[in-house]
Amino acid sequence: MVNVLSYCLSNPWLLAAMLIVGLVLLVKGADWLVDGASAIAKRFGISDLVIGLTVVAFGTSMPEFVVNMVSVAEGSTDLAITNILGSNIINTLVILGVTALIYPVTSQKRSRDFDIPMSIIAGVLVFACVAVESPFGEEGRGITRMGGIILLVLFCYFLFNTFRHAKDHPDEVDAGQETAKPMSLGLALTLFVAGIAGLVIGGEMIVKSAVQIATNLGVSEAIIGLTIVALGTSLPELATSAMAAFKHNCDIALGNVVGSNIFNVFFVLATSATIHPLPAYEGINMDAWTVVFSSILVWLFVKTNHERQVKRWGGAILLLVYIAYLTYRLMPYIQG
Repeated sequence: MVNVLSYCLSNPWLLAAMLIVGLVLLVKGADWLVDGASAIAKRFGISDLVIGLTVVAFGTSMPEFVVNMVSVAEGSTDLAITNILGSNIINTLVILGVTALIYPVTSQKRSRDFDIPMSIIAGVLVFACVAVESPFGEEGRGITRMGGIILLVLFCYFLFNTFRHAKDHPDEVDAGQETAKPMSLGLALTLFVAGIAGLVIGGEMIVKSAVQIATNLGVSEAIIGLTIVALGTSLPELATSAMAAFKHNCDIALGNVVGSNIFNVFFVLATSATIHPLPAYEGINMDAWTVVFSSILVWLFVKTNHERQVKRWGGAILLLVYIAYLTYRLMPYIQG
């Protein structure tokens, strides 16, 4: 098995195939896990509301979570940070940009008043962690254990606020809520186990292939994490949001994107840093600032028109910002 893995990592075509298969397993594993866990929870009498706010919400961040856990375990800390920063940048600038370009994205009041500000705070905290030395006696810049714990505390506050809002305004949550698919307990358990297996195997394949691709191309793991890995884990959301936009049914797209960004920072990144401190890498200030700037842009877009929408021109601006950001980050390698 070790010899087969070594051969795959040494062959560029097999290396690319390994990355693609890993992404497919990761995404499908998350889907199977959510479907199986939701059906199991439903059989135990748990409401669709609770299932949506726990199983489904956590499930959408499982690809990033698993990639981060594997990265931390194998010492690829740059990949662990950029997987999250890159995913959040792509979620906001690319997924929301493409969706709005197809059809204007309407915002719900909670997204404007709570979720988007929370995503801005998440980006600011990450930027603060990587821009200054830790005040808790921990050496170096980056996401320290104490920083991870603080983020997890804020995540608990976010969950508490979300559940409270859902109880007070069930009509808003039900509008975008997926109900558990009816299935037998045996099938649900099979999907649950298969989902975990797909996530673990896919995550392992992605991290190993991404690190090797970075080595072969002479680029940093950070660049691979910001581009290939982050885009790969975000492709399902991009496809779903684009299809919803074509059907003029993208009212919940903004909430899904912002919610995913909050989970990524306050849960995935926080858990990773709590397990193993994530030191800063070259260019992290730019990446963290882009996360903050993109969230502020979206907030301004939905606050400055009567329809409270990200309009088509806003979507175009988001995409242009991403092109400018990506060009800037890749310029040293293009010129080299």
